[in-house]
Amino acid sequence: MKKTNVFGILFTCISVFGFAQQQTDSLAVQELNEVVVTDSRFKLKRENSGKTVIKISRSEIENNQGRTLVELINTKSGIEINGSKSVEGQNLGYYIRGGNNRQVLVLIDGIQVNDPSLVLNEFDLRLLDLNTIESVEIIKGGASTLYGNAAATAVISITTRKASKKAISASFLTSIGTNQSQDDQDYDGTSFTNNVTLSGSLNKLNYVASFGNRYVDGLSAANATNAEKDPFSRYNTNLKLGYEINDRISITAFGSYDNFKTDIDGFPPPTYTLADTNDEFKSKQTRVGVAPKFDYTNGSIQVNAAYTDIERETISSFSSMNKAQSFVVDAFNKYTFNNEFYTIVGLNYGDYKSEFSDEESYNTVDPYLNVVYVSDFGLNINAGARFNNHSEYGSHLVYSLNPSYKIDVKSGYAKVFGSYATSFIAPNLSQLFGPFGANPDLEPEENRTIEGGLEYSNGKGFRLNGVFFNRNEENTIIYTTGYENATTDAKVRGVEVEAEAKLIDKLSINANYTFTELKEGVRLRLPKHKANAGVTYNFNERTVATLNYQYNGTRVDTDFSVFQNVDLDSYSLLDVYVSHRILKNKLKLFANITNIFNEDYEEIIGYTTRGRNVLIGMNLTL
Repeated sequence: MKKTNVFGILFTCISVFGFAQQQTDSLAVQELNEVVVTDSRFKLKRENSGKTVIKISRSEIENNQGRTLVELINTKSGIEINGSKSVEGQNLGYYIRGGNNRQVLVLIDGIQVNDPSLVLNEFDLRLLDLNTIESVEIIKGGASTLYGNAAATAVISITTRKASKKAISASFLTSIGTNQSQDDQDYDGTSFTNNVTLSGSLNKLNYVASFGNRYVDGLSAANATNAEKDPFSRYNTNLKLGYEINDRISITAFGSYDNFKTDIDGFPPPTYTLADTNDEFKSKQTRVGVAPKFDYTNGSIQVNAAYTDIERETISSFSSMNKAQSFVVDAFNKYTFNNEFYTIVGLNYGDYKSEFSDEESYNTVDPYLNVVYVSDFGLNINAGARFNNHSEYGSHLVYSLNPSYKIDVKSGYAKVFGSYATSFIAPNLSQLFGPFGANPDLEPEENRTIEGGLEYSNGKGFRLNGVFFNRNEENTIIYTTGYENATTDAKVRGVEVEAEAKLIDKLSINANYTFTELKEGVRLRLPKHKANAGVTYNFNERTVATLNYQYNGTRVDTDFSVFQNVDLDSYSLLDVYVSHRILKNKLKLFANITNIFNEDYEEIIGYTTRGRNVLIGMNLTL
């Protein structure tokens, strides 16, 4: 698809949104005041937030059953999860606002998670089962004052499933689908997902327990003739217990075990070019934690603590085994003054270890303060500071200022907002001491992000916002013959636009567009233009259908067979999802078709992408 067509679609969407506003005004469709948390850690109305927080609700997750978490996140503005359209076990690149994996922080139930043994220190989202997730909030831009090291381009905050109010509730999900390329359209069942979740509340005790597995076969990682299939298998086990000691004191304990194995293709000597090989990758993660909370008048004290043990193994021409552990404690006090000042004072401790030829480690001790002011005349301010104390790199101060001003417009609002935030990202253990290109003399990266934007909501189902961002990276860590700091700053700027509307009571649409420009240098696999659009229609209370469109503009990738950068063509994908409930809404039947027109495209040079695929499934709730 040509770029002009994309802009035409966007202008059409904006025109339709204008019509939607008139329709919703006349129908007086009431929209609940949506609450967001991640940008401040307090439950605040979206209109009082100085950020454009992306929120993926449980209902949206249920309308995307059969997909993976990364496929769902990849439909949001400003985000490109590279590898999500290739073979299931493909390594993932988190390209958000011109950054990479090490600049994105993942939270699970409010606790930072990562893998100290990985080159980019990120959390591997391939480990998670979407069916175990209650909601996801994503904030883009610097958030290091609240969340620490690595929260430079985005925070992905994942909340796991909540307990049912009934004594016992059960959910059983199963699906079967195809996993085929554009040239292989035989429609064999090669993708299987199963999940069982039990939850309930018994007096002061609540619980959630789940088991899930996913197996996907049918594709080769390398796009080669007569290549062998590279299957992916994953198992997830989760248990969460909550107990209310009294009206003020409660405690939550949790444990999880996530395990996946995938066949991969590699770069064997002597050519070191991508080939169909018998390589394998295995990853296992065990997490246990506890979160006690004490509520008092106008405030609360909470401690989130978690221990994670990770084992990874790569079987290839460059075989390796990695073991890593992390222990994180986040203790904080939240206090509200007269519903105007929301304050949080905390201390975050992290201890991280990884085994290479020797065991290497570092720790961080970060005191932090954040204040939110919500006035009765429209002014809102979110400001904070964090003193990052790193055992290898000393002390660094990061800070942020995020003002916004809201004007009531009939039943809705209009607001203008801005943000200035700094971030500090220390080199990770693999870059300092790992087996490939380690450099113990690396300097930490420092990021500065400036944002400015507008948002309008009519309070009845129509919302439109746009934000401009400008990000500057100093001491970017790059790889040449080994890891080193770049000698020039990286400068990235862009625009993100989001819109959603309820046209009539049964029909809603959403769309987003992202423009990202690297002013200096090259960033691989990052589209300059990206757009998403979705239309959802509720035929009745039991039947719903969703049509999703995605456009990815041209990107730059490296062809390692000739060691040259080349441009990848733009592409467009269209998907459809349908669900229908029967047996008094206890049984949901669903189906989806992805890449309806069987678009042939490259996501990563040399690797296979998925063609048209079909999936059917059922979800029984008791």
